[in-house]
Amino acid sequence: MIRFKVNGQEKTFDGDPDMPLLWYLRDVAELTGTKFGCGMSLCGACTVHQNGAAIRSCVTAMNDVGGTAITTIEGIAPMHPVQKAWMEIRVPQCGYCQTGQIMQAIAFLKDNKNPTDQDIDTAMSGNLCRCGTYQRIRAAIHQAAKHQATTRPTTKHPTKAHPATTHPATTHKAAKETA
Repeated sequence: MIRFKVNGQEKTFDGDPDMPLLWYLRDVAELTGTKFGCGMSLCGACTVHQNGAAIRSCVTAMNDVGGTAITTIEGIAPMHPVQKAWMEIRVPQCGYCQTGQIMQAIAFLKDNKNPTDQDIDTAMSGNLCRCGTYQRIRAAIHQAAKHQATTRPTTKHPTKAHPATTHPATTHKAAKETA
């Protein structure tokens, strides 16, 4: 039996120890924010945190998560400085890779409070964006670093509705018409 935490909650798993963590998160825990991209640790869409470090869940076996704490995008406190910067800079286009990008950026900024462009490019080089929003990603990371210098972000699982449910776009006329 494998015991670990996901977003602060105790979990146990007694299935195939070689099953990728990604499939546990998406299919068992129903945390679908973590995306499948390549299945070979090349694109970063499946990035989550294991004890605070960014890992690729598509190649991390369940056997390797025993006794650790896994954090997914759902476990990041709403309006973490990185998420806020992503929204302010309007980083996403299609959005598919963005949860992995955000998780990578959060882990990176824990250790580098004042990154250079080169630091960011190096840290984010394993996260691919088909839409090519790399300049906006870099700008958002710089903005988040400045914002983090004045706040203390958390990774506690939210207990209230996520602010995106009250985002101004949800009150936009077009949003109401399509409902």
